[in-house]
Amino acid sequence: MDYHEGFLEDVISGLSQPLKKLSSMYFYDEKGDKIFQEIMRLEEYYLPEAELEILKAQAAELVEGFDHDFFDVVELGAGDGSKTVYFLERLKVLGKNFIYCPLDISPDVLETNASLMKSRLPDLKVKPVPGDYFKTLSTIDRGIPKIILFMGSNIGNYSNGAAVDFLKKIKSAMQVGDRLLVGIDLKKNPKTILRAYNDCKGVTRRFNMNLLERINRELGANFDLANFDHYPTYDPLTGTAYSFLVSMKKQIVRIGSHSFDFKDGEVIHTEVSQKYDLEQIEKMGQQSGFGSVRHFMDGRGYFSVSAFE
Repeated sequence: MDYHEGFLEDVISGLSQPLKKLSSMYFYDEKGDKIFQEIMRLEEYYLPEAELEILKAQAAELVEGFDHDFFDVVELGAGDGSKTVYFLERLKVLGKNFIYCPLDISPDVLETNASLMKSRLPDLKVKPVPGDYFKTLSTIDRGIPKIILFMGSNIGNYSNGAAVDFLKKIKSAMQVGDRLLVGIDLKKNPKTILRAYNDCKGVTRRFNMNLLERINRELGANFDLANFDHYPTYDPLTGTAYSFLVSMKKQIVRIGSHSFDFKDGEVIHTEVSQKYDLEQIEKMGQQSGFGSVRHFMDGRGYFSVSAFE
């Protein structure tokens, strides 16, 4: 099955559910990548700034005890590398010798990533690997020690149980002594969290609506974007932020020979973003079989880069 067929199958399956859903992984086409970079620069979207603070200020602590002459830095869902490059620069200052292997489903964003690394770290060897990182991670040489990065609070896109399963899969690709660094958004004032997904400029709304544009463009659907709106919400009891697309009227949407009835006010679930406290993170580490978890936080306590070993 090629990527187009997989996209079509996932969309048809998701819209056929009693609670309609679309996978957030399909946000990231060329246009979606650019909109997401806008989100990363929004004042309300505190996550990149908090994570970058940690990567800049605590790089030495993050790799403390990882004493190998040569290793790979493998980044899952690497994106454009705009935060990671600061971490890699500091590893070079520390005298570390490594290859950077960014893994991402988007070939376009990997080209941007490699270009940035070449401009900032011209002597760094970069081996981009496009595709689903669960599949491409197995292509990384297991004989070389690894620091695996999973940044951007992307683990929050999984439910609690699925996050444990995710960590188990990553652990199965690791050897004794390898280290997994995970960027994790922490629970905090609910208003702060909700603003991050409901910015005043409407950039996050455009990001979600672009998914419907992409389905129209690539799969020949007839979504009328004027008939849908974006709705985010956050539940402080569970620590879960949700994003939905809301049908503003009763309507029928067609994708090829398939048709989907929408009620007025019916939602499509597009994304979940789970927030954690430190105790929950440590419990996830135990449940997924890691021996220890250490936390490195920004000055406001908004975010943690947690080290699993």
